[in-house]
Amino acid sequence: MQWEFTNDRAISSQIVEIIQKGILSGVYPPGSSLPSVRVLAVEAGVNPNTMQKALAELETQGLVRTQRNSGRTVTNDERLIMKLKEQAAARYVEQYFTHMQSLGITRGDAASTLQSQVGEVS
Repeated sequence: MQWEFTNDRAISSQIVEIIQKGILSGVYPPGSSLPSVRVLAVEAGVNPNTMQKALAELETQGLVRTQRNSGRTVTNDERLIMKLKEQAAARYVEQYFTHMQSLGITRGDAASTLQSQVGEVS
């Protein structure tokens, strides 16, 4: 897993996004165990308290659950995972349009460009 952080936001928020992306992309499949707080903290190069805070947020979101004596596991709720995937995809699409607009390309032209690229991929 890539643990690259920027200085523009709290590290714990960035950790939430990185682990969330790992869950949504299947790095951590539904029902799988997550490494311990300490292992994740060492891998990420952060304080265990920071990692604990991020994992607590993922629990609040319902993506992760803690089971007594067996650590944390990824939710089995595939509908939740699909919903979060769709929300992430919508954010990426909106970022695309924002970047195109910054280049002076209208939303319609950007959509046409995207459509032509999708046609080439098929």
